[in-house]
Amino acid sequence: MTDNAGNHASTGPLLDRADERVKHEAGVGGALRAFLDRVRSGDLGSLPVIVGLIIIWTVFQSLNPVFLSANNLVNLLFDCSTVGVIALGVVCVLMVGEIDLSVGSVSGFSSALVGVLWVNQGWPVVLAIVAALIVGALIGGLYSFLFNRFGMPSFVSTLAGLLAVLGLQLYLLGSTGSINLPYGSPLVNFGQMLVMPYWVSYALAALAGLVIFLAGYRTAMRRKEAGLSSQSLASLVLRAVVLIVILEFLAFYMNTDRGVPWMFGLFVGLVIAMHYAMTRTKWGRSLNAVGGNREAARRAGINVRRVYASAFVLCSTLAAAGGIMAAARLASASQQAGTGDVNLNAIAAAVIGGTSLFGGRGSAYSALLGIIVIQSIASGLTLLDLSSSLRYMITGAVLAIAVIVDSLARRSRVSHGRA
Repeated sequence: MTDNAGNHASTGPLLDRADERVKHEAGVGGALRAFLDRVRSGDLGSLPVIVGLIIIWTVFQSLNPVFLSANNLVNLLFDCSTVGVIALGVVCVLMVGEIDLSVGSVSGFSSALVGVLWVNQGWPVVLAIVAALIVGALIGGLYSFLFNRFGMPSFVSTLAGLLAVLGLQLYLLGSTGSINLPYGSPLVNFGQMLVMPYWVSYALAALAGLVIFLAGYRTAMRRKEAGLSSQSLASLVLRAVVLIVILEFLAFYMNTDRGVPWMFGLFVGLVIAMHYAMTRTKWGRSLNAVGGNREAARRAGINVRRVYASAFVLCSTLAAAGGIMAAARLASASQQAGTGDVNLNAIAAAVIGGTSLFGGRGSAYSALLGIIVIQSIASGLTLLDLSSSLRYMITGAVLAIAVIVDSLARRSRVSHGRA
Protein backbone atom coordinates (compact mmCIF):
# COMPACT_ATOMS: atom_id res chain seq x y z
CA MET A 1 0.00 0.00 0.00
CA THR A 2 1.26 3.50 -0.81
CA ASP A 3 0.19 6.96 0.27
CA ASN A 4 -0.61 9.94 -1.98
CA ALA A 5 3.08 10.79 -2.28
CA GLY A 6 3.88 7.37 -3.64
CA ASN A 7 5.67 6.21 -0.48
CA HIS A 8 4.93 2.92 1.19
CA ALA A 9 2.42 3.34 3.97
CA SER A 10 3.79 2.79 7.45
CA THR A 11 0.75 0.66 8.40
CA GLY A 12 1.67 -2.14 5.98
CA PRO A 13 4.32 -4.80 6.61
CA LEU A 14 7.91 -3.83 5.87
CA LEU A 15 9.12 -5.38 2.63
CA ASP A 16 12.23 -6.95 4.16
CA ARG A 17 10.23 -8.32 7.11
CA ALA A 18 7.35 -9.83 5.15
CA ASP A 19 8.75 -13.39 5.03
CA GLU A 20 7.72 -15.04 8.30
CA ARG A 21 10.20 -17.88 7.75
CA VAL A 22 13.11 -15.48 8.26
CA LYS A 23 14.00 -14.54 11.83
CA HIS A 24 14.12 -10.79 12.38
CA GLU A 25 15.81 -9.45 15.48
CA ALA A 26 14.60 -6.33 17.26
CA GLY A 27 15.88 -4.16 20.09
CA VAL A 28 19.37 -3.93 21.56
CA GLY A 29 19.52 -7.65 22.34
CA GLY A 30 18.37 -8.47 18.83
CA ALA A 31 21.04 -6.20 17.33
CA LEU A 32 23.68 -7.97 19.42
CA ARG A 33 22.45 -11.40 18.31
CA ALA A 34 22.40 -10.27 14.69
CA PHE A 35 26.01 -9.04 15.05
CA LEU A 36 27.09 -12.39 16.49
CA ASP A 37 25.34 -14.19 13.62
CA ARG A 38 27.24 -12.07 11.09
CA VAL A 39 30.54 -12.86 12.83
CA ARG A 40 29.81 -16.60 12.85
CA SER A 41 28.98 -16.45 9.15
CA GLY A 42 32.36 -14.86 8.34
CA ASP A 43 31.29 -11.21 8.04
CA LEU A 44 33.98 -9.99 10.45
CA GLY A 45 34.46 -6.42 9.28
CA SER A 46 37.07 -4.59 11.36
CA LEU A 47 36.60 -6.77 14.45
CA PRO A 48 39.86 -8.82 14.14
CA VAL A 49 42.10 -5.78 13.69
CA ILE A 50 40.43 -3.88 16.56
CA VAL A 51 40.87 -6.87 18.88
CA GLY A 52 44.46 -7.24 17.73
CA LEU A 53 45.15 -3.56 18.30
CA ILE A 54 43.79 -3.76 21.85
CA ILE A 55 46.03 -6.76 22.57
CA ILE A 56 49.12 -5.03 21.10
CA TRP A 57 48.52 -1.84 23.10
CA THR A 58 47.88 -3.79 26.30
CA VAL A 59 51.08 -5.83 25.96
CA PHE A 60 53.35 -2.89 25.13
CA GLN A 61 51.82 -0.67 27.81
CA SER A 62 52.42 -3.36 30.42
CA LEU A 63 56.04 -3.68 29.29
CA ASN A 64 56.68 0.06 29.05
CA PRO A 65 54.30 2.66 30.58
CA VAL A 66 55.60 5.30 28.13
CA PHE A 67 53.92 3.55 25.20
CA LEU A 68 50.48 5.12 25.66
CA SER A 69 51.83 8.50 26.77
CA ALA A 70 50.53 11.49 24.86
CA ASN A 71 53.97 12.32 23.51
CA ASN A 72 54.52 8.83 22.06
CA LEU A 73 51.03 8.73 20.56
CA VAL A 74 51.59 12.08 18.82
CA ASN A 75 54.80 10.71 17.30
CA LEU A 76 52.85 7.59 16.33
CA LEU A 77 50.30 9.69 14.45
CA PHE A 78 53.04 11.55 12.57
CA ASP A 79 54.65 8.26 11.52
CA CYS A 80 51.32 6.65 10.55
CA SER A 81 50.46 9.38 8.08
CA THR A 82 53.17 8.87 5.47
CA VAL A 83 52.87 5.12 4.89
CA GLY A 84 49.14 5.27 5.65
CA VAL A 85 48.50 7.41 2.56
CA ILE A 86 50.42 4.87 0.46
CA ALA A 87 48.39 2.02 2.00
CA LEU A 88 45.20 3.86 1.07
CA GLY A 89 46.21 3.58 -2.58
CA VAL A 90 47.06 -0.10 -2.14
CA VAL A 91 43.49 -0.65 -0.93
CA CYS A 92 42.22 0.56 -4.33
CA VAL A 93 44.16 -2.04 -6.35
CA LEU A 94 43.47 -4.83 -3.87
CA MET A 95 39.75 -4.08 -4.18
CA VAL A 96 39.89 -5.09 -7.86
CA GLY A 97 41.96 -8.17 -7.07
CA GLU A 98 45.30 -6.79 -8.29
CA ILE A 99 48.53 -5.66 -6.61
CA ASP A 100 51.08 -2.86 -6.94
CA LEU A 101 54.58 -3.79 -5.78
CA SER A 102 56.15 -0.47 -6.82
CA VAL A 103 54.44 1.87 -4.33
CA GLY A 104 57.62 2.19 -2.27
CA SER A 105 59.74 3.07 -5.29
CA VAL A 106 57.13 5.55 -6.56
CA SER A 107 57.07 7.25 -3.16
CA GLY A 108 60.87 7.50 -3.07
CA PHE A 109 61.01 8.79 -6.64
CA SER A 110 58.38 11.46 -5.95
CA SER A 111 60.32 12.70 -2.92
CA ALA A 112 63.50 12.88 -5.03
CA LEU A 113 61.63 14.72 -7.80
CA VAL A 114 60.32 17.31 -5.33
CA GLY A 115 63.82 17.79 -3.93
CA VAL A 116 65.40 18.25 -7.37
CA LEU A 117 62.73 20.59 -8.73
CA TRP A 118 62.36 22.66 -5.56
CA VAL A 119 65.90 22.83 -4.15
CA ASN A 120 68.12 22.30 -7.18
CA GLN A 121 66.01 23.83 -9.95
CA GLY A 122 64.38 26.60 -7.91
CA TRP A 123 60.76 25.72 -8.68
CA PRO A 124 58.07 26.93 -6.30
CA VAL A 125 57.35 24.12 -3.84
CA VAL A 126 53.69 23.90 -4.86
CA LEU A 127 54.58 23.36 -8.52
CA ALA A 128 57.17 20.75 -7.55
CA ILE A 129 54.55 18.85 -5.53
CA VAL A 130 52.01 19.02 -8.35
CA ALA A 131 54.61 17.76 -10.85
CA ALA A 132 55.47 14.81 -8.60
CA LEU A 133 51.78 13.88 -8.23
CA ILE A 134 51.26 14.07 -12.00
CA VAL A 135 54.26 11.81 -12.62
CA GLY A 136 52.87 9.37 -10.06
CA ALA A 137 49.53 9.33 -11.88
CA LEU A 138 51.30 8.72 -15.21
CA ILE A 139 53.12 5.72 -13.75
CA GLY A 140 49.78 4.27 -12.64
CA GLY A 141 48.37 5.01 -16.08
CA LEU A 142 51.21 3.02 -17.64
CA TYR A 143 50.45 0.01 -15.42
CA SER A 144 46.78 0.13 -16.35
CA PHE A 145 47.66 0.39 -20.06
CA LEU A 146 49.89 -2.69 -19.86
CA PHE A 147 47.16 -4.54 -17.96
CA ASN A 148 44.21 -3.54 -20.15
CA ARG A 149 45.94 -3.57 -23.54
CA PHE A 150 48.33 -6.50 -23.25
CA GLY A 151 46.93 -8.42 -20.28
CA MET A 152 50.26 -8.14 -18.44
CA PRO A 153 49.74 -9.35 -14.84
CA SER A 154 49.98 -6.50 -12.37
CA PHE A 155 52.47 -8.50 -10.33
CA VAL A 156 54.91 -8.50 -13.26
CA SER A 157 54.36 -4.94 -14.49
CA THR A 158 54.64 -3.36 -11.04
CA LEU A 159 57.67 -5.49 -10.17
CA ALA A 160 59.33 -4.18 -13.32
CA GLY A 161 58.17 -0.71 -12.34
CA LEU A 162 59.72 -1.11 -8.90
CA LEU A 163 63.15 -1.62 -10.47
CA ALA A 164 62.76 1.02 -13.19
CA VAL A 165 61.46 3.75 -10.88
CA LEU A 166 64.14 2.98 -8.30
CA GLY A 167 66.72 3.45 -11.04
CA LEU A 168 65.16 6.82 -11.94
CA GLN A 169 65.32 7.84 -8.28
CA LEU A 170 69.03 7.00 -8.06
CA TYR A 171 69.68 8.84 -11.34
CA LEU A 172 67.90 11.99 -10.14
CA LEU A 173 69.80 12.16 -6.86
CA GLY A 174 73.14 11.53 -8.55
CA SER A 175 76.38 11.06 -6.69
CA THR A 176 75.31 13.13 -3.67
CA GLY A 177 72.64 10.57 -2.83
CA SER A 178 70.42 12.99 -0.92
CA ILE A 179 68.94 16.48 -0.94
CA ASN A 180 68.20 18.35 2.26
CA LEU A 181 64.92 20.27 2.22
CA PRO A 182 64.99 23.78 3.72
CA TYR A 183 64.31 23.80 7.44
CA GLY A 184 61.63 26.26 8.41
CA SER A 185 59.85 25.88 5.07
CA PRO A 186 56.08 25.29 5.18
CA LEU A 187 56.47 21.75 3.82
CA VAL A 188 59.01 20.67 6.45
CA ASN A 189 57.07 22.38 9.24
CA PHE A 190 53.97 20.53 8.09
CA GLY A 191 55.80 17.20 8.30
CA GLN A 192 57.54 17.77 11.61
CA MET A 193 55.83 20.30 13.83
CA LEU A 194 52.45 21.62 12.72
CA VAL A 195 49.60 20.51 14.97
CA MET A 196 45.98 21.58 15.12
CA PRO A 197 44.89 24.33 17.52
CA TYR A 198 43.01 22.78 20.44
CA TRP A 199 39.66 24.17 19.37
CA VAL A 200 40.06 22.77 15.83
CA SER A 201 40.66 19.23 17.08
CA TYR A 202 37.63 19.44 19.39
CA ALA A 203 35.46 20.90 16.63
CA LEU A 204 36.51 18.23 14.14
CA ALA A 205 35.75 15.48 16.68
CA ALA A 206 32.24 16.85 17.15
CA LEU A 207 31.81 17.31 13.39
CA ALA A 208 32.77 13.67 12.77
CA GLY A 209 30.03 12.48 15.11
CA LEU A 210 27.52 14.81 13.49
CA VAL A 211 28.41 13.60 9.99
CA ILE A 212 28.04 9.96 11.08
CA PHE A 213 24.61 10.75 12.54
CA LEU A 214 23.41 12.64 9.44
CA ALA A 215 24.63 9.89 7.10
CA GLY A 216 22.86 7.23 9.16
CA TYR A 217 19.71 9.34 9.43
CA ARG A 218 19.64 9.92 5.67
CA THR A 219 20.00 6.20 5.02
CA ALA A 220 17.28 5.38 7.55
CA MET A 221 14.87 7.85 5.94
CA ARG A 222 15.51 6.49 2.47
CA ARG A 223 14.91 2.92 3.68
CA LYS A 224 11.73 3.98 5.44
CA GLU A 225 10.45 5.69 2.29
CA ALA A 226 11.11 2.48 0.37
CA GLY A 227 9.15 0.44 2.91
CA LEU A 228 12.21 -1.22 4.44
CA SER A 229 13.27 -1.59 8.05
CA SER A 230 15.76 0.99 9.34
CA GLN A 231 17.71 1.93 12.42
CA SER A 232 15.82 3.79 15.10
CA LEU A 233 16.58 7.42 15.84
CA ALA A 234 17.66 6.50 19.37
CA SER A 235 20.30 4.04 18.12
CA LEU A 236 21.65 6.60 15.65
CA VAL A 237 21.93 9.24 18.37
CA LEU A 238 23.58 6.76 20.75
CA ARG A 239 26.18 5.77 18.16
CA ALA A 240 26.97 9.40 17.35
CA VAL A 241 27.27 10.36 21.03
CA VAL A 242 29.58 7.44 21.82
CA LEU A 243 31.78 8.35 18.85
CA ILE A 244 31.93 12.01 19.84
CA VAL A 245 32.85 11.15 23.42
CA ILE A 246 35.67 8.85 22.30
CA LEU A 247 37.06 11.33 19.75
CA GLU A 248 36.82 14.27 22.15
CA PHE A 249 38.69 12.29 24.80
CA LEU A 250 41.42 11.34 22.31
CA ALA A 251 41.72 14.97 21.20
CA PHE A 252 41.93 16.10 24.84
CA TYR A 253 44.60 13.50 25.59
CA MET A 254 46.69 14.50 22.55
CA ASN A 255 46.34 18.14 23.51
CA THR A 256 47.96 17.47 26.88
CA ASP A 257 51.15 17.18 24.82
CA ARG A 258 51.66 18.85 21.42
CA GLY A 259 48.24 18.11 19.92
CA VAL A 260 46.88 16.34 16.85
CA PRO A 261 49.24 16.66 13.83
CA TRP A 262 47.87 18.33 10.72
CA MET A 263 49.61 15.61 8.71
CA PHE A 264 47.47 12.97 10.41
CA GLY A 265 44.42 15.16 9.83
CA LEU A 266 45.21 15.17 6.10
CA PHE A 267 45.53 11.39 6.12
CA VAL A 268 42.20 10.92 7.91
CA GLY A 269 40.60 13.41 5.52
CA LEU A 270 41.79 11.34 2.56
CA VAL A 271 40.45 8.19 4.24
CA ILE A 272 37.02 9.76 4.75
CA ALA A 273 36.93 11.05 1.15
CA MET A 274 37.92 7.62 -0.18
CA HIS A 275 35.33 5.92 2.04
CA TYR A 276 32.64 8.20 0.65
CA ALA A 277 33.77 7.50 -2.92
CA MET A 278 33.79 3.74 -2.32
CA THR A 279 30.39 3.56 -0.63
CA ARG A 280 28.32 6.42 -2.06
CA THR A 281 29.34 6.77 -5.70
CA LYS A 282 28.89 4.79 -8.89
CA TRP A 283 32.66 4.42 -9.15
CA GLY A 284 32.85 2.83 -5.71
CA ARG A 285 30.08 0.35 -6.50
CA SER A 286 31.83 -0.47 -9.78
CA LEU A 287 35.10 -1.03 -7.90
CA ASN A 288 33.42 -3.57 -5.62
CA ALA A 289 31.64 -5.24 -8.54
CA VAL A 290 34.79 -5.67 -10.63
CA GLY A 291 36.69 -7.05 -7.65
CA GLY A 292 33.88 -9.47 -6.85
CA ASN A 293 33.32 -10.81 -10.37
CA ARG A 294 34.92 -9.16 -13.36
CA GLU A 295 32.80 -10.93 -15.98
CA ALA A 296 29.53 -10.25 -14.16
CA ALA A 297 30.50 -6.58 -13.86
CA ARG A 298 31.24 -6.41 -17.59
CA ARG A 299 27.87 -7.96 -18.45
CA ALA A 300 26.17 -5.47 -16.13
CA GLY A 301 27.46 -2.65 -18.31
CA ILE A 302 30.38 -1.51 -16.17
CA ASN A 303 33.42 -0.22 -18.03
CA VAL A 304 35.84 -2.68 -16.47
CA ARG A 305 38.94 -1.25 -18.13
CA ARG A 306 38.18 2.22 -16.83
CA VAL A 307 37.74 0.88 -13.30
CA TYR A 308 41.11 -0.88 -13.44
CA ALA A 309 42.74 2.27 -14.80
CA SER A 310 41.29 4.42 -12.01
CA ALA A 311 42.51 1.96 -9.36
CA PHE A 312 46.10 1.90 -10.66
CA VAL A 313 46.23 5.68 -11.17
CA LEU A 314 44.88 6.37 -7.69
CA CYS A 315 47.33 3.92 -6.15
CA SER A 316 50.40 5.50 -7.78
CA THR A 317 49.17 9.04 -7.11
CA LEU A 318 48.67 8.33 -3.42
CA ALA A 319 52.07 6.60 -3.33
CA ALA A 320 53.60 9.81 -4.69
CA ALA A 321 51.71 11.84 -2.08
CA GLY A 322 52.99 9.55 0.66
CA GLY A 323 56.54 10.00 -0.58
CA ILE A 324 56.20 13.78 -0.48
CA MET A 325 54.88 13.57 3.09
CA ALA A 326 57.77 11.28 4.04
CA ALA A 327 60.25 13.81 2.62
CA ALA A 328 58.58 16.53 4.67
CA ARG A 329 58.78 14.33 7.76
CA LEU A 330 62.51 13.63 7.29
CA ALA A 331 63.37 17.05 5.77
CA SER A 332 65.29 15.27 3.02
CA ALA A 333 65.02 13.21 -0.14
CA SER A 334 67.56 10.38 -0.23
CA GLN A 335 68.35 7.15 -2.03
CA GLN A 336 66.94 5.23 0.94
CA ALA A 337 63.51 6.88 0.63
CA GLY A 338 60.85 4.38 -0.37
CA THR A 339 63.15 1.39 0.11
CA GLY A 340 63.41 -0.96 3.07
CA ASP A 341 60.08 -1.85 4.59
CA VAL A 342 57.89 0.81 2.92
CA ASN A 343 56.44 -1.66 0.42
CA LEU A 344 55.96 -4.26 3.12
CA ASN A 345 54.25 -1.88 5.52
CA ALA A 346 51.96 -0.31 2.91
CA ILE A 347 50.69 -3.62 1.54
CA ALA A 348 50.58 -5.25 4.97
CA ALA A 349 48.60 -2.32 6.40
CA ALA A 350 45.90 -2.70 3.76
CA VAL A 351 45.62 -6.46 4.31
CA ILE A 352 45.89 -6.38 8.11
CA GLY A 353 43.24 -3.64 8.16
CA GLY A 354 40.74 -5.98 6.51
CA THR A 355 41.06 -5.59 2.72
CA SER A 356 40.75 -8.97 1.05
CA LEU A 357 43.50 -10.24 -1.24
CA PHE A 358 40.75 -11.92 -3.27
CA GLY A 359 39.21 -8.58 -4.26
CA GLY A 360 35.76 -7.15 -3.77
CA ARG A 361 35.95 -6.65 0.02
CA GLY A 362 37.60 -3.87 1.99
CA SER A 363 37.28 -0.22 2.87
CA ALA A 364 39.32 2.94 3.12
CA TYR A 365 39.41 2.50 6.89
CA SER A 366 41.49 -0.64 6.32
CA ALA A 367 44.51 1.57 5.62
CA LEU A 368 43.92 3.60 8.79
CA LEU A 369 43.50 0.61 11.10
CA GLY A 370 46.24 -1.43 9.49
CA ILE A 371 48.92 1.25 9.63
CA ILE A 372 48.11 1.99 13.27
CA VAL A 373 48.71 -1.70 14.03
CA ILE A 374 52.05 -1.75 12.19
CA GLN A 375 53.32 1.52 13.64
CA SER A 376 52.21 0.43 17.12
CA ILE A 377 54.39 -2.67 16.78
CA ALA A 378 57.33 -0.59 15.53
CA SER A 379 56.93 2.03 18.27
CA GLY A 380 56.56 -0.57 21.03
CA LEU A 381 59.67 -2.48 20.00
CA THR A 382 61.65 0.75 19.69
CA LEU A 383 60.70 1.77 23.23
CA LEU A 384 61.79 -1.65 24.46
CA ASP A 385 65.12 -1.16 22.63
CA LEU A 386 64.71 -4.46 20.77
CA SER A 387 66.24 -5.35 17.42
CA SER A 388 64.49 -4.30 14.22
CA SER A 389 64.70 -7.94 13.15
CA LEU A 390 61.93 -8.67 15.67
CA ARG A 391 59.77 -6.00 14.07
CA TYR A 392 60.04 -7.69 10.68
CA MET A 393 59.25 -11.10 12.16
CA ILE A 394 56.29 -9.87 14.21
CA THR A 395 54.88 -7.82 11.33
CA GLY A 396 55.22 -10.83 9.03
CA ALA A 397 53.44 -13.03 11.57
CA VAL A 398 50.60 -10.53 11.95
CA LEU A 399 50.28 -10.31 8.15
CA ALA A 400 50.14 -14.12 7.86
CA ILE A 401 47.46 -14.28 10.56
CA ALA A 402 45.44 -11.58 8.79
CA VAL A 403 45.53 -13.51 5.50
CA ILE A 404 44.54 -16.75 7.26
CA VAL A 405 41.62 -15.00 8.95
CA ASP A 406 40.57 -13.52 5.61
CA SER A 407 40.69 -16.94 3.92
CA LEU A 408 38.72 -18.63 6.70
CA ALA A 409 36.16 -15.82 6.75
CA ARG A 410 35.75 -16.11 2.98
CA ARG A 411 35.09 -19.85 3.28
CA SER A 412 32.55 -19.20 6.02
CA ARG A 413 30.77 -16.56 3.93
CA VAL A 414 30.56 -18.99 1.01
CA SER A 415 29.13 -21.76 3.19
CA HIS A 416 26.56 -19.35 4.68
CA GLY A 417 25.63 -17.83 1.33
CA ARG A 418 27.08 -14.40 2.13
CA ALA A 419 29.94 -14.36 -0.39
